[in-house]
Amino acid sequence: MKVVLLHTKDAVDGEEDPVLGQIEQALRAGGHESRRVMVDASVDPLVHDLMSDRPDLVINLAESFAGKSALESNIAALLNLLDLRYTGSSPAGLLVAGDKTLSKKVLVFHGIKTPQFATVYRGMVDWAGDVKFPLIVKPPQEDASLGITHRSIVRDVRELLEMIAELQSEYQQPALAEEFVEGREFYVGVLGNANARALPVIEMDFSTFPADKPRIASWAAKWGDEGDSKGAEFEGTQSIFPEHLPDKLREKMEKVTTRKEMDEMIQSGKLEDGKTMIGYLAWRRFGA
Repeated sequence: MKVVLLHTKDAVDGEEDPVLGQIEQALRAGGHESRRVMVDASVDPLVHDLMSDRPDLVINLAESFAGKSALESNIAALLNLLDLRYTGSSPAGLLVAGDKTLSKKVLVFHGIKTPQFATVYRGMVDWAGDVKFPLIVKPPQEDASLGITHRSIVRDVRELLEMIAELQSEYQQPALAEEFVEGREFYVGVLGNANARALPVIEMDFSTFPADKPRIASWAAKWGDEGDSKGAEFEGTQSIFPEHLPDKLREKMEKVTTRKEMDEMIQSGKLEDGKTMIGYLAWRRFGA
């Protein structure tokens, strides 16, 4: 089978994303041909590269277009137009998953628990649940923890208004404020569409996190203070397979990610298959 690995420029700038090599190695072991195609800032070369040697499958690793993550769904839409088979979510799934407010509304409609929240833009309230402090405030249309810092946790109206104004000025989009729930943070990946299967639970370990900072997966915690994999928050977090996790809690997390309503949303393209996270799609935190 001829396979294309579709990726963005930042995956090969500087230190190459190891996922590319890992996938290529697995494909070779399975007897498949693979080649890379890069998404940059122009459509015509991309179409030419894809169609010059039509692949049997595209592994879509591209999460932006022209450096803009908000345009991610258009990559999947282009693959649809070219009638190419590809992995990952549909354009509709990426659009919904790319807007945290919209995702939370879908979850609430299906009766899946998510922290109470409110969305505000330039003084107008789009949605307001029965929220209580403390809150975490974030730009809903960004990913990779963009816009999330230790200051994102607010405990009174003054701090809330300051963060809303700051985010709206920098990102030109509504601000999402949701209840912040203390506790351990778990992630559960989901594999498949129909009869989705939960992958092993992963925990973000904050045991060596700075004591004066809230234990959240901020930009600095994920990427480093300057995106350089350095700094106290980055060095104070790691992803682990949790030990001594009660079986009942593990089963509860796996069950909620594969429950019937979630499965239906994945099949209909309303959620990103393979990227579903307990920490976001159900409860932000499970107390344990």
